[in-house]
Amino acid sequence: MAPVVHGLEQEYAGRIDFIYLNIADSANADARRALGFKSTPHFFFLRADGSPVDTLRGVVPADSMRASLERIFQPAPAER
Repeated sequence: MAPVVHGLEQEYAGRIDFIYLNIADSANADARRALGFKSTPHFFFLRADGSPVDTLRGVVPADSMRASLERIFQPAPAER
C-alpha cells in the first residue's frame, strides 16, 4: 500500500495533508480511540474541521482511495 499512498500524497500535495499513525505507538492512543482504528491498514478521510468523509480498510485500489480523497472537496451533507 505504501507506493499507492505515497503516490497519492504527491498527487494531492498542498491540497490534503496525509498523517501517518502507528497503531503500536502508545502516543497515538487518543487518536485510536477517537477514530476507532484497530487494524492496519486503515484509512480515515477527514475534512479540515475533522468531520469524517470516508474510511477504508485493508488493501484498496488507488482509484478507491482517490474517490475518497475527492469527497473531501465536496460540501458536507449539512452544507448542501
